[in-house]
This record gives sequence, C-alpha cells and structure tokens, in this order.
Amino acid sequence: MASIKVALLGFGTVGEGIYRILNERKEEIKREMGCTIDIVSILVRDKEKERLATPGTKITDDIQEILLNPDIDLIFEAIVGEEPAYTFLSDAIEKVFHIITANKTMFAKHGPALLKHAEFRGVYVGYEATTAGGIPIIRTVTNLLPTDRVLRIRGILNGTSNFILTKMREEGIPFKAALHEAQTLGYAEADPTDDISGKDAFRKLMILSALAFGTQPNWQDVSVVGIDKITIEDVADASKAKLRYRHVADILIDEKGTLHGSVGPVLIGTHHSLYGVEGVDNAIIVETDYLGALTLVGPGAGMYPTASAMVGDFLQMIGKREKVLVNS
Repeated sequence: MASIKVALLGFGTVGEGIYRILNERKEEIKREMGCTIDIVSILVRDKEKERLATPGTKITDDIQEILLNPDIDLIFEAIVGEEPAYTFLSDAIEKVFHIITANKTMFAKHGPALLKHAEFRGVYVGYEATTAGGIPIIRTVTNLLPTDRVLRIRGILNGTSNFILTKMREEGIPFKAALHEAQTLGYAEADPTDDISGKDAFRKLMILSALAFGTQPNWQDVSVVGIDKITIEDVADASKAKLRYRHVADILIDEKGTLHGSVGPVLIGTHHSLYGVEGVDNAIIVETDYLGALTLVGPGAGMYPTASAMVGDFLQMIGKREKVLVNS
C-alpha cells in the first residue's frame, strides 16, 4: 500500500489539530484513499516545551532536518507571522515538497509568488485554511472560475469582530466588555489589534482578490476601518431601526476592470444575507455572472475548523491522484 509521509511546521493550536485529525482518521483515510499517512517530523521553536505526546514522530527545531529528508512528501505549515514561514515554504517548494498553509499574514503578501514558484516546480499548494477557516471558499471560487466570472466577493471574514458586535447587541454591553469576553473564551488574542482593526479581514480579502481576479488592488487604496469606535449607543440605535452592524470586507471589479476594496462596519437590514450571521461565524457572498449570489456560512477559526480545512486540501490532493505525491 502507498505511504504518504508528512511534516508539520508549528505545533500550536492548528498544528495540534492537524495531528489529531490525521491520527484519528488514519484508518478511515487508509480505507477510503488506499494509502497510509505518517507524520514523521514536527518543527517547533522549543523542543523542551511540554506538549501533546507524539509517539513515533520526531520533534525538531531545525528546519533543515525536514527539508533534507527525502522521505517526506508534503509539509503542513501552521506558523504565525510572515517569517520564517515564507522562507521555509519557498525552500520547501524549491526542494519539490507539496505544501499546505494556514498562514494568512504570509500568504496575503507572498501567495502569488509562492503559487508561481510552485507551478514552475510542479508542486501543489493548498491554502483553503488561510481564509474563513472551515468555509470552503477557496475551493468554491476555484471551481467556479473555469465556467463563470466572479464580479464581487463580500462578507464577514473575522469571527472575533462578529462575536463582539453580537455580544454588544444581544447583551447591551460596551465594546471593551465584549472584547474581554472574547479574550476569556479564546476567540481573541491577548493583543487583538489585527482582529478589531480590520487588518485580519483585509489580508483574507487580498487572498480572495488574487484568486478571483488574478490580482490585488494597491493595498494603500483599500479603506480599512475597525470596530473599536462603535459604541453601545450606536448598536442600540441600529437595533431600534431593525438594523445590525456587521464588519464587512468587500472586493469588486468594475466594468473597466478596476478593483475596489474596503473593510469596515456596515449597517444591514433584515433581508440581507449577513443579517442572521451571529457569534464567531463567518459568511461570504460570491457574486458571479451566471450563478448570481452564492452565500457560504460557517465557523471561521479555531483548532478544528482551520485544521479540517488543511486536511481537506490534503485529501483533495490525494483524490486527484497526484502520483508525484505518493511513494510506493
């Protein structure tokens, strides 16, 4: 039976989720896909840190131990931040490893270059998990493009901001109290700046722009506004008018082929597709020439939604019978 050997870069929340899913579903994957999966190496920063037991898997703090291992077929990257993730993945592609990443910060900026490099080397790049966690938006848009044309993509791309706005409206609490609850529940980081400022949603929007339109607008031309200026009085006034605040990322292409993007709070009414999207859920509306408007809703972050998206990329790749991936 064919064997696929993989390595994990990073063993935080997402890395652990990948490890758990691949091990828990090992027999099912073996039965359905006709191959075994072995996690042979995990890259960490601190080898001495106490973590989930990984019997039979080598824990290393040296990326070269992975990049120089000829037995490894694919790398899952779950590192936070632009570097060293970009350098590691560039080197991995150069050595003809397939890669799957969840790193939106890195991929928003370097995704086009990595994809071009991967095409040249003939390797696969999976990046479903960079945008909207468990919602298969990358796969959906990819499948639409051969027969349709995307005109606009907009939606709620940050679950933390949506959770805060939901709490403010439902419980009548101010922004800071709702943010504190989000942090207590693990929905927001100790430093929540990227979420509440709109930077996180912006990066995801740029990834979707590159996929749907083949390019991104100048980043400086995209208005990015956070939710931290919304007061409890604003939310209450909106509710009286049967409106709700949603933090919406929006990218569209006009008749001249010019891209227009924005990220910021929007007041929406009861008939809008985003009106009922609450808590940490994400939602994305894709408008196309032929299909019209398609709305996808689901969990946008967390261990299992993100890890599941990465494993989904992996299983899709196997399903395509990429012979170069499999060592007999």
